[in-house]
Amino acid sequence: MSFIEKISVFEHQRLYVGDKGFTDSHLEKLLALNDQYQTNFFQPIPRGVKFNQYVGVIQIDGLSIEINPKADKNDKDGKWRGKLLKMLSFCNQLKATPFGPGLVEKQNLNLLYVYFEIYLNELDRLIRLGLVKQYRKETSNTKALKGKLDFAGNIRYNLIHKERFYTTHQVYDANHLLHQILLKALQIVSFFSKGSYLFDQCKRISLNFPISDPLEINSKHLTKVVLNRKTKEYEYALELAKLIISNSSPDIETGEERILSILFDMNKLWEEFVGLQLRKVCLEKGIGIQTHQKKNFWNNKYLEPDIILSKGNDTYVIDTKWKLPLETSVSNNDLKQIYSYCRFWKAKKGLLLYPGDETLSEEFANYNNKDYIEGRDKQMQRMQHQCKIGFVSVIDTDSNKLSMDIGQKVIELLEI
Repeated sequence: MSFIEKISVFEHQRLYVGDKGFTDSHLEKLLALNDQYQTNFFQPIPRGVKFNQYVGVIQIDGLSIEINPKADKNDKDGKWRGKLLKMLSFCNQLKATPFGPGLVEKQNLNLLYVYFEIYLNELDRLIRLGLVKQYRKETSNTKALKGKLDFAGNIRYNLIHKERFYTTHQVYDANHLLHQILLKALQIVSFFSKGSYLFDQCKRISLNFPISDPLEINSKHLTKVVLNRKTKEYEYALELAKLIISNSSPDIETGEERILSILFDMNKLWEEFVGLQLRKVCLEKGIGIQTHQKKNFWNNKYLEPDIILSKGNDTYVIDTKWKLPLETSVSNNDLKQIYSYCRFWKAKKGLLLYPGDETLSEEFANYNNKDYIEGRDKQMQRMQHQCKIGFVSVIDTDSNKLSMDIGQKVIELLEI
């Protein structure tokens, strides 16, 4: 049984000191996490924090905070909980391995432990395949002359021991930077897995892992490693190791890892989720699709819509929004944004796409198919743009699984 205290919250929810074991120390380190990454994972409020659109897990001093996606204001039964894993898997940000293909199906599993388990399974697989050895340079005392003799070091260390040689020579073993990075990530996983079902697996893998020279891994080391034909099997393990190391924050006083966070921006994840489903449908229907096409707006300012579709001479612009409009009113900023996209891309229609019950489109009917008339452009032509508000359900109500027909629904909303 794990001694880790768990708090489950939703994005945009508030958490106060005193709630479910959340202390002043936890609050202080959460705010430090914001400063370290210069990102607004959450907003400071009196005696607490308000979470933003970032979802995932933060583990800090014996407390695990799980931030779940919640795009449905009526979601009282937590139907979104666990769906994040499947969205990450669909967007190729969470890969299953031969040792654990069912991990994504574990609805109530801590997201950190999902990554930990996949990482440990990857290390286990590499050990079974046989860890790769590489050449490296080593300077030490030897009983035989090999490599290059270091005269200054030999005089310093072997003035009495004439039978020894202080040399710089090549060694072919498993003690190299790639394994040092993997070992560092394994140590972090072991630290945060104490008391959990993964801790025994960490210890077993540590016994089978080569002893590496201690090295304080930093960002330079993570970018320095280059895989080759012999080490291509390390690709996913290295990817996970980089994720674990780069998202761990050392305690300033002790130097031990006290905070580990794996967080995802739901705005970007929702955009990618929609885009991947649209690509498949567009390919079947002969519709062109582009993402993040830029146009100059003002000086060095650019407009960059999420998705642009084209069919014949018609262009369609889609702006995905991971939120729900208040009441039946769309924000002015959202409308101005989609209008600007339509204006600069001369689009026939623009779609503001929100997650939610598809029947909500009826409540926003007063926004749909409204013509925005521009003045005359340089070619003395009048330009019309239609703006539409659309909703697509991310969860299939019949199966309670992620909806896989969002791409088709978007095409129907745009009437292409």
